[in-house]
Amino acid sequence: MPRLTRITTRKGDDGSTSLAGGQRIPKDAARIEACGTVDELNSVLGAVRAARPCAVVDAALARVQNDLFYLGCDLCYREDDKNKPLPTIESRHIERLESEQERLLAQLEPLANFVLPGGTPAAAQLHVARTVCRRAERRVVALARGEKIGPHAIPYLNRLGDLLFTLARCENREAGFADELWDSRR
Repeated sequence: MPRLTRITTRKGDDGSTSLAGGQRIPKDAARIEACGTVDELNSVLGAVRAARPCAVVDAALARVQNDLFYLGCDLCYREDDKNKPLPTIESRHIERLESEQERLLAQLEPLANFVLPGGTPAAAQLHVARTVCRRAERRVVALARGEKIGPHAIPYLNRLGDLLFTLARCENREAGFADELWDSRR
């Protein structure tokens, strides 16, 4: 478990930051962009939870927030620096997302069209989280083009984006809001 004894170090004043393995790299490097966007996603999920979603959604988000620290750890180490056991995203994390997705979808009406983001404050924030998740996925894909990453990072984010969409629909259903569908004739 990391121990944070100092928050301000002044080491990043030159535009660089350290990876968990100790290497200094530019703050705008692809790996830092990926890590930062995953961190942003976790913060957005915290805002969703602060909006007090239903218990099912809140429990799912608590698990996801924890998973995102696994993903952050996975991304903040270069693959060749992982010479000791580290928490990483594994297939079990993806399987849990898929299982939750299937269970929740079975409780929802099938969609006839695209859903307009909105509804309750928590559902609207879940749609924001979904878009941040898709951006995180794009950042991790870009990182993977230039550097080796863990094999489960991209699939995890892909399934998570799907689950966040489904959680928004569940939140609205639990609050009595019908999905507002895109009207392509307007």
